[in-house]
Amino acid sequence: QVQLVESGGGLVEPGGSLRLSCVASGNIITNYVMGWYRQAPGNQRERVILITEGGSVFSENPVKGRFTISRDNAKNTVYLQMNSLKPEDTAVYYCYAQLSVVGARIPRDYWGRGTQVTVSS
Repeated sequence: QVQLVESGGGLVEPGGSLRLSCVASGNIITNYVMGWYRQAPGNQRERVILITEGGSVFSENPVKGRFTISRDNAKNTVYLQMNSLKPEDTAVYYCYAQLSVVGARIPRDYWGRGTQVTVSS
């Protein structure tokens, strides 16, 4: 069974920083893409930033220049460094991974349970 477990959320003041981590575990063959989505109250879940196995990064405009993603392929772990946080960054942040796993014919999308990030003074 594949699991994605996030850590690192919390409360931070505007302008502050937080670092999120996510570990994928299970019978993983190939970890194609990892990244982060977020969902604020009353809003749909939106993509924040992704990183491929080869290190290519795709980030959405609201976080460009402020959020940095990195990954450790050997540990199936992805990190999100969030700087210059704004109140509008407040949301539940979900870890995402596109994985090829034992027993599955094609890659699938997997999700963590989410971690709350609150930016407030």
